[in-house]
Amino acid sequence: MGIEVDFVDFSDSEAVSSKVLSSKGKTKLIWLETPTNPTLKVTDIKKVSTIAKQFNANALLAVDNTFCSPYFQNPIEHGADIVVHSVTKYINGHSDVVMGVVCTNNEEIYQQLRFTQNGVGAVPSPFDCYLAHRGLKTLHLRMEAAARNANAIALFLESHKGVTKVVYPGLKSHPQHEIATRQQHGYGAMITFYCVGNREHSAIVLKNLQVFALAESLGAVESLAECPSLMTHASVPDEQRALLGIDDTLIRLSVGIESCVDLIADLDNALKAALKST
Repeated sequence: MGIEVDFVDFSDSEAVSSKVLSSKGKTKLIWLETPTNPTLKVTDIKKVSTIAKQFNANALLAVDNTFCSPYFQNPIEHGADIVVHSVTKYINGHSDVVMGVVCTNNEEIYQQLRFTQNGVGAVPSPFDCYLAHRGLKTLHLRMEAAARNANAIALFLESHKGVTKVVYPGLKSHPQHEIATRQQHGYGAMITFYCVGNREHSAIVLKNLQVFALAESLGAVESLAECPSLMTHASVPDEQRALLGIDDTLIRLSVGIESCVDLIADLDNALKAALKST
C-alpha cells in the first residue's frame, strides 16, 4: 500500500520535529495517545500540533482520548484534527458495549470518514447505540467519582511498602504533571504502579484482590486490575516492553466508583500478601 510508519517518543519534542522534518512533506498523519496505555505518559497536544503544522501543513493530528474521555480532555481545543475514543470504555461505562467513535470539526475530514463508514458498513447496532447513549448521560458523574477514588488510591500506593513506584498524572511526582494540569480538566481514573518483587509477587497481588476484578478492559463503573506484561501487552516483544518500562511488576488499575475505603483496603491486603512472600 506504500504506507510507512515511524515510531517516536512524543515526550521529546526535538525528536518529533526531526521526524516530521526528515519526512520531507510525506507525513500524512500523526497519531498519539495521551495518557498512554499502560505507562500513562502525557503528551503536550498543542506542541505536537504546532510542530505538525510548522513542518507540514497537510499533516493531520489524531489523538486517542480514551483514557481521559471527553469529560476530562478535549484534544480538538488543543489543535487535534481527529479524536478517537473506545466507546467500550468510559463513554459507555458499563462493560456491555463494543464500539468506537471518530470525532472531528473539519467538514472535509467528516465527509471522507462518513463515506468510508458507509462503504465498509462500520455501523453499530441500534441497541449498542442505545446503551452507549445511556452511559453518556452519567459520564460526568462517573468520571468525577472514579477520579476522586483514583487520586486517593494513588496517594495511598505512593506510601505503601509493597510499592516501588506509582504513575498517576494527578501526582506531583508524575513527569508530565504540569502538562496534564494545563491540558486536562481532571486526571482520570487510570493508575499504574510497580509492586515490590517480581512476576510471582505481582501474581500474588492480583490473586488476592477481591473488590478489584482481574480483567483487561477499563473505564467502567467496576474497578479492574491487570498485569500488562502477561495480559494486554503480552504480544509485545520482551525487548520492546523493557524499552517502554512495562515489566512483570507493573500492575494497571482502572479505578471504578465503588467505596474508596473498600478499594484501598483491598489493595492493602493484596500488597501485604505479596510482601509476606518476599
